Amino acid sequence: MKALDELTFDNRFARLGDAFSTHVLPEPLDDPRLVVASNAAMALLDLDPAIAETPVFAELFGGHKLWAEAEPRAMVYSGHQFGSYNPQLGDGRGLLLGEVYNRAGEHWDLHLKGAGQTPYSRMGDGRAVLRSSIREFLASEALHALGIPSSRALCVIGSSTPVWREKQERGAMVLRLAHSHIRFGHFEYFYYTKKPEQQAELAEHVLKLHFPECQEQPEPYLAMFREVVERNAELIAKWQAYGFCHGVMNTDNMSILGITFDFGPFAFLDDFDAHFVCNHSDHEGRYSFSNQVPIGQWNLSALAQALTPFISVDALKETLDLYLPLYQAHYLDLMRRRLGLTTAEDDDQQLVERLLQLMQNSSVDYTLFFRRLGDEPAALALARLRDDFVDMLGFDAWADAYKARVARDGEYSEEQRRARMHAVNPLYILRNYLAQNAITAAESGDYSEVRRLHEVLSKPFEEQPGMEQYAQRPPDWGKHLEISCSS
Repeated sequence: MKALDELTFDNRFARLGDAFSTHVLPEPLDDPRLVVASNAAMALLDLDPAIAETPVFAELFGGHKLWAEAEPRAMVYSGHQFGSYNPQLGDGRGLLLGEVYNRAGEHWDLHLKGAGQTPYSRMGDGRAVLRSSIREFLASEALHALGIPSSRALCVIGSSTPVWREKQERGAMVLRLAHSHIRFGHFEYFYYTKKPEQQAELAEHVLKLHFPECQEQPEPYLAMFREVVERNAELIAKWQAYGFCHGVMNTDNMSILGITFDFGPFAFLDDFDAHFVCNHSDHEGRYSFSNQVPIGQWNLSALAQALTPFISVDALKETLDLYLPLYQAHYLDLMRRRLGLTTAEDDDQQLVERLLQLMQNSSVDYTLFFRRLGDEPAALALARLRDDFVDMLGFDAWADAYKARVARDGEYSEEQRRARMHAVNPLYILRNYLAQNAITAAESGDYSEVRRLHEVLSKPFEEQPGMEQYAQRPPDWGKHLEISCSS
């Protein structure tokens, strides 16, 4: 294990120069203190977890100290926000401190969110508040534990720095890790500002460092775009299969690597609702749960437009046409697994759609239904779940079809079925009310609930004795929390 002063930096993005980012130093937080740290994320940098409890740790990630080898830069990019193009966005409250490579040869961005004003803050204060920092930390690590590609979160540092939002709150910083923080919006910025040399430099940088296997293809940039399409199709299939709502799928929040990042007003579904809108500011429901699939394609189309200097329009269109079939294949495979099925049949899509409609009409808890379906043999589980449905006759018809489908699926024991289903159906998810309980405690200076919740969510598929309260349906107040972009 390494100490903090033993990290090895290789700041590849910073070397692109001032056309791509601006040198900015973090603004220190007052009285920095550790709120929570992820041992798993620290392991990505080969760091000893015990370091998190030392004063220098909070000072480093609270903006007071900096490695000599770090080169903090605020990235410039643009993007489509709620469908409208914004010509210049950029890191308004975040800084890429540098890139660290570990013993495995992996490069990790160290990105400090809430680090103060930059040239791209657009009248903002450049700060993040404690509640949003905790939510991002918990979501990053919870998604990773579920097997959903995501940026990672190393730690949250709290402070006594006052920050004004709808009310006075306390400032905080979250240290994010990713192999890259380059977004669709980076390509859009250089395309729409008509800077072909910089755009070509960016494209070469991304191709060489993040998609090296595509360099061997006859058309490397087309191969890279196809990989981006495939990754996003799989990512959004996983969001849909596990009931995750991103909330702000602007193109500047879409990673070129196909990972989840830039968390704002996200939510996991409690009761199943295909029309659920988790962002209080999304008045027209552009980023509703069901709209995430077409919006993913829309965003890829915006990226395709920015890549027209490198790839023919026909080739881009042909590649974009792969998105929906790829998404559907990934999604249906995931839903078969969640239903405990090991083979494929032509009517499986209809079986899934009928179930979701029944769940929608009866406000059935999305996560707990699948978990309980695997608790017992199919007939017994269905008998217990029946009371959750208003349309019992409709559920009975679906249950009969499901039991027949399970019978045709293959020969395996009930123990094997249970183990297989529990390996893909979480018992614990990051429900909004659980996050809010942890935030309320943290705002009063008690970080124990944030740390406990993080620990529970790091093993979402395992039953954890004494943690039953984290696997319950939310109270009514917990289903109607308003989450906005304000952070």
